[in-house]
Order: sequence, then structure tokens, then C-alpha cells
Amino acid sequence: MTTKTAALSVDTSLAAILFAAVTGLTLLFVSGYAQATVLHDAAHDQRHAMAFPCH
Repeated sequence: MTTKTAALSVDTSLAAILFAAVTGLTLLFVSGYAQATVLHDAAHDQRHAMAFPCH
């Protein structure tokens, strides 16, 4: 029983690591091809949404 639990834990951890890696690489790839004004506007809107002053 312990072996199945350990194997499930490893499978879950591997899935989480792969998901994080694919998400990160996707964001990096997309941001590399986005225009600078689009990235600036997105960051600016996010700062306002978090109530962080930026001006």
C-alpha cells in the first residue's frame, strides 16, 4: 500500500512540474513575440488591479 501511495505522489509531483514548465515556456514564448506596448499595458493594468500605485 505504501508503494502505491509513493508512486502516486511521484506521478502527481511530476505532473505539477511538467505543467509549471510548459506554462512558463508558453508565457516566455508569447511575451517574446508580443509588442512592447501590449506588455506594458498588461503590467500597468495588473498593478492597478492590485491597488499598487504606479504613477
